[in-house]
Amino acid sequence: MPDRRTFLSHALTAALGVLLPRALWGQDPQPKNTARRRITVYKSPTCDCCRKWIEHVDKETDWVIDVKEMDDVTPMKDQLKIPKDMRSCHTAVVARTVFEGHVPADLMKLLLDRPRGVYGLAVPGMPVGTPGMEIPGQRADRYNVVGFYRDGRTFIFASR
Repeated sequence: MPDRRTFLSHALTAALGVLLPRALWGQDPQPKNTARRRITVYKSPTCDCCRKWIEHVDKETDWVIDVKEMDDVTPMKDQLKIPKDMRSCHTAVVARTVFEGHVPADLMKLLLDRPRGVYGLAVPGMPVGTPGMEIPGQRADRYNVVGFYRDGRTFIFASR
């Protein structure tokens, strides 16, 4: 039977043999949560700008995208309690957070990383130059991305 010093030496060597190569190769020895976020998008089957916005989200994130086509998206917007003056053509939900209209993916990710009680983000209307609303040869509009709470209060989350 090995003495205590030999045992500790072997244990340390074994631990370093597992951890050191991972550290050198940039791998974390603790597995991280690799679950991908899932986004559900409610849209009209004929809306081309919605399709382009979904392509934008797909390109900018690694989220699993589930598209629900509906002839009338208004009942879903009502059910999700999206303020009427914030509404646009499509609605998306990630976990318990709502995104209305042509919200840029980088701002969606920012809100999801730091929610602070915000229920959702919206780009009211359909401003030219927002993701999915790009028109070649036409200058992009300035627009606000509006944050909103469940009680209907709103604030400017970002301006572009």
